[in-house]
Amino acid sequence: MRPLGLEGIREGRWALLDYGDFVVHVFLSSVRDFYNFDRLWGSAPEVPIPEER
Repeated sequence: MRPLGLEGIREGRWALLDYGDFVVHVFLSSVRDFYNFDRLWGSAPEVPIPEER
């Protein structure tokens, strides 16, 4: 499945992949630590993603 849009790929530190119904963020560890997203979303429920068959 290809995303509808991509952001941040060129910089290579943080990528956003837009799939319409959901968005995927991929970070370098240093970027994740800097923005501390776990503080913002720490109380949100985790949604398990099943492994591909």
